[in-house]
Amino acid sequence: MGPWKLEFSREAAKALVRMPRDQSRLVRGKLDELCVDPLAARNVRRLTTQPSFRMRVGDWRVIYLLIDDRIVIHVIRIAPRGNAYR
Repeated sequence: MGPWKLEFSREAAKALVRMPRDQSRLVRGKLDELCVDPLAARNVRRLTTQPSFRMRVGDWRVIYLLIDDRIVIHVIRIAPRGNAYR
């Protein structure tokens, strides 16, 4: 884990608990990598319709905000590909 800290919305935390355990471990590992350098991570794109970022983890999408003044990655949503952008 790097200098950035993770915060989860209630929805994101529930999704992480409800997803299959192997997928949950994979997503959590990618989020830990993201904490080291959120802008250098692979499979990350800035979303055009909102001020957030998207990280691809297999068929799952992690939508998050970077809060620079608090050095926090706020995870908004973790969802399967088709439901992530609603």
